Amino acid sequence: MSTKNTSRKQTCLPPGSVVFTGNKKVDKIAIHYIRYNETSITDKVLDNHKTAVFTPTHDTCIDWYDMRGIHDKDWIEALGNTFHIHPLVLEGIADVHQRPKFQEFLKGNTVMLKAISFNKETKEISTEHITLYFRPGFVATFQETDTDLFKSVRKRVEGASGRIRKRGADYLAYALIDEIVDNYFVVLDEIEDVIEDLEDRLMGSEDIRKKGEIHDLKKQLLLLRKSIAPLREAIGRFSKSESAFIDENTRVFLRDLYDHTIQVMDSVENYRDMLSGLQDLFLSEVSFKMNQVIQVLTIISAIFIPLTFLAGIYGMNFENIPELHYRSGYFVLLGVMAVIAIGLLFFFRKKKWL
Repeated sequence: MSTKNTSRKQTCLPPGSVVFTGNKKVDKIAIHYIRYNETSITDKVLDNHKTAVFTPTHDTCIDWYDMRGIHDKDWIEALGNTFHIHPLVLEGIADVHQRPKFQEFLKGNTVMLKAISFNKETKEISTEHITLYFRPGFVATFQETDTDLFKSVRKRVEGASGRIRKRGADYLAYALIDEIVDNYFVVLDEIEDVIEDLEDRLMGSEDIRKKGEIHDLKKQLLLLRKSIAPLREAIGRFSKSESAFIDENTRVFLRDLYDHTIQVMDSVENYRDMLSGLQDLFLSEVSFKMNQVIQVLTIISAIFIPLTFLAGIYGMNFENIPELHYRSGYFVLLGVMAVIAIGLLFFFRKKKWL
């Protein structure tokens, strides 16, 4: 599998040029196609863009094309030409560095967003570029990987559960975006577990590596924030759009979806504050332990300073030091030293320095 990464778009290309800017994450592109209405459903997989026939319909059915893999521009252009998808949408599909956004066009609307996942072992967040295009009777989704991010929605369509088979393409688009946003809450729960575990370990150890873990996790939350902040704006525009492709009955669900994005954003900010608090706690614990060590060393030094002073006096090489000729002078000096040491200990304890 190729790992070539085109980090930024090639220059000097006309607007609407389809250029893949990410890593190839699937060996073979496939389109999972579903056509359904309230009473019937057809499901099949198209795995070759040269033989696949895309047939736009104008009946009451909903056509949902779910493309897994976006590195082949022939696939994207074939689907775009058949269904008259705007060239700027096709360009955005292949550009994985596009920020989440909502756009309205004459023949359809598009939503670009990021699906996220969290690895609890490496504590890293990974993102996947998702593009969704819809108009009456037609929805197209484009995913970077072959993972079925819309498994729950697919089951609802196949099982005719809920209102999804009774609604239009705009409601299907809402349901697909809602599936992505709901997964944000799952990722946030996993991050919360990691933060709580980190907090428990931090209280029992001042290992300097904990500081690195906190910093790395804060960076991951920053990445998550960069995906969610523009998504909140995009969903806000989506919910307030006056597009003719959005049914009035769907708008109440879009407003609820917007509230979910706000809730996700608030959670991310709260977790960043928690990590900042853990970082401060870590530094406080390290400083406290360091102060305790310094305190003990200072007390030891304070005790030995007068003892060293006495030892220095009687260690001088003068001949006329009367105490040197005193028979019990050595033991008297040791006794004085002991009294001074014990007296200082009592003094430190009285001052609560010990």
